[in-house]
Amino acid sequence: MPSVIAACCLLVVATTVLHYEVLRLVNARLPALRMPGRAKLVVVILAAFVAHAAEIGLYGLVLGALVNGLGAGTLSGAAEPSIWSYIYFSAETYTSLGFGDLTPTGPIRLLAGVEALNGLLLIGWSASFTYLAMEQFWKLGPDR
Repeated sequence: MPSVIAACCLLVVATTVLHYEVLRLVNARLPALRMPGRAKLVVVILAAFVAHAAEIGLYGLVLGALVNGLGAGTLSGAAEPSIWSYIYFSAETYTSLGFGDLTPTGPIRLLAGVEALNGLLLIGWSASFTYLAMEQFWKLGPDR
């Protein structure tokens, strides 16, 4: 269980830093892009999507390491657990979709709960950032 708690703490910090750096980079480079505001908004959405995908991947990799390397539980429901099963489970947990076709057992259940909360916060952060970017583009007018 201590390894799962440590993994949860490290993942929250790592995903927060990753998200911050992606949004900071987009914010810094966006004004220099010579494209209409609508296209810049697509850049914002794609950057946020890439950040979320990377964060989901991190959770999936750590989940696989905890299950396979440390025996901190299992992921039941997968015919043969693979890295793709862990990433799929991570995606449905991070987004709070929760189909329920894969279920964590053992200490890794804590990781699933932390990932859902962390995903909710980071998705909200992306939504807020997107709104602020849209507000800037609307003030500039349709041609800028």
